Amino acid sequence: MVARIETGRVIDGFLVDSQIHRGGMATLWSVRHDAYSIPLIMKVPRLAEGEDPAVIVGFEMEQMILPRLTGVHVPRFIASGDFKTTPYIVMERIDGPTLHKRLPDLPLPPAEVADIGARVATALDALHRQQVVHLDVKPSNIMVRPTGEMALVDFGLSRHLQLPDLMDEEFRVPYGTAPYMAPEQILGQRSEPRSDLFSLGALMYFFVTGIRPFGDPQGMKGLKKRLWRDPVPPRGIKPDCPPWLQEIILRCLEVNPALRHPTAAQLALDLRNPGQVQLTARAERLEQDGFFTAWRRRLDIDQLIHVEKPSGDAPIVMVAIDPATQSDAVADAMRANVRHTMSAMPNARLACVNVLKLRRIGMDSTLDEEGENKHMQRLIELRHWARPLGLGEGQVTYHVLEAVSPATAILEFARSNHIDQIVMSARARSTMRSLLGSVSGEVAAEAPCSVTVVRTRGDGEGGEG
Repeated sequence: MVARIETGRVIDGFLVDSQIHRGGMATLWSVRHDAYSIPLIMKVPRLAEGEDPAVIVGFEMEQMILPRLTGVHVPRFIASGDFKTTPYIVMERIDGPTLHKRLPDLPLPPAEVADIGARVATALDALHRQQVVHLDVKPSNIMVRPTGEMALVDFGLSRHLQLPDLMDEEFRVPYGTAPYMAPEQILGQRSEPRSDLFSLGALMYFFVTGIRPFGDPQGMKGLKKRLWRDPVPPRGIKPDCPPWLQEIILRCLEVNPALRHPTAAQLALDLRNPGQVQLTARAERLEQDGFFTAWRRRLDIDQLIHVEKPSGDAPIVMVAIDPATQSDAVADAMRANVRHTMSAMPNARLACVNVLKLRRIGMDSTLDEEGENKHMQRLIELRHWARPLGLGEGQVTYHVLEAVSPATAILEFARSNHIDQIVMSARARSTMRSLLGSVSGEVAAEAPCSVTVVRTRGDGEGGEG
C-alpha cells in the first residue's frame, strides 16, 4: 500500500516539512534528513484515479535518468522510493528561481536574452554530453543557481540514449509542452539532441518579443502547423532585435534539425560572440514566408518525417596562436594539424585564439609602436593565419584575450566554451623556459580536454596531453 505524504511524516529517514508545489504530474515537498546538510526536495507522482498513465512512465524515466547525471546544471540526486511502497525522488533543492519568474518582465533586452540563451545552451551541452536529450525545455524547467549557472529540472519526458525509452515504447502520441516542441518531436522522434535547440530558440524568441513563435496549440493539427508555417521574424515584432540575434533564433527554429547548430556548445559560442555570427538572409527578414511557399512546404510535409541525422561529431577545436613569435615552419605544422582535424569532422567549429599579454604592474597602452590598435592588429593576424585553411565564415571565429597569464586565459576560454580539443605550439627551448615552465606545458597539464602541442624538428617531439 502506498504511504500518504503529509507534513510531519518520516519516509525512509526523510522528514516531510511542507508542500511547496503541486503540478500537473507531481507534487513537491520540502524534506530533511540527518545525513544531508543541503536543502532537499521530494518529488512525488500524482497517482489518483483518472491521472494520465504517462505520469507513472515519466516518473520511472526520471528515476532511471537523474541518478546518472552529474554537474551543476542538474539537481543532485539523493534517493528514490519504490512504487510498491512510496514512489518518490529526493534531490537537491536548488536555491534560485525558474526562468518562469521572468515572464512578467517580457520582452527582455536582446543582450539579456542572449546571455540567458548562452547559459541555457551551456547547460544543454552538459546534458547532451551525458547522453540525455531533455525534450521539455521551457522556462519553468530551467532554474538559475545563485552562482549564475542554469540548471535543468524535470526529466520525466527525457530520453537517455543508452537506456530503454519507456515513453516511446508505451505511447503513440508526442509528449511535451506545445509552445516549445520541435517538429521532429511532434512526429515521434525522441533521440535528436537538436530538438532541445529548437525549444531554446522558441524560448529566446518569446523572451525577446513577448510573443510565443507558434502560439499555444492544443491539438495535433495545431502542433504540426510549425512544420510548414514559419513564425513572424523577431525583428518584425521588435525592431530593436539585432540581426545577429534574429539569425541565431531563426536558425534554432529551422524545421530540419540539420540546419540548426550542430551542438549546444556551438550555439553558446555564437551567443557569446555576436560580432562573429555569420549573417544570412534570415537576419534581415521582417515578414513570414509567402502563402505559396508555405503551401509547398505543407504538400511536402511527409518528407520531414525522416530528418537528416548529424554526420559525425561537431566539436569545437581551439587553436592558440602567437603569430609574432611563431616561425613559418611551426605555423605550417599547426595548420596541417588543424586541417587534418577539421577535414575528419565536417561539423567542427574552429576558434582561433591569441592572448594579448598584460603587465602585472602599470598601465598597458592599447596602441603599438606604430600607433595601431593592438587588439585589432591581433584579429587581423589571426584571420591571416587561418586564411590558408580555406574554411567558411561559419566554421571559424577569432578571439583576442587580454590577460596577465596566457595559460590561464587559454584554460578559462576552453572551460567556459566547452572546447573539445586544443592545438598550440611549444616555444623554442631556452633557459627562461626551463626555469619558469611553458605555456603549452601548463595548458596540457590542466586542460579539460585533449591538447595537441605542435613542435618542429629540433624542438622535441609533439604529442598530446
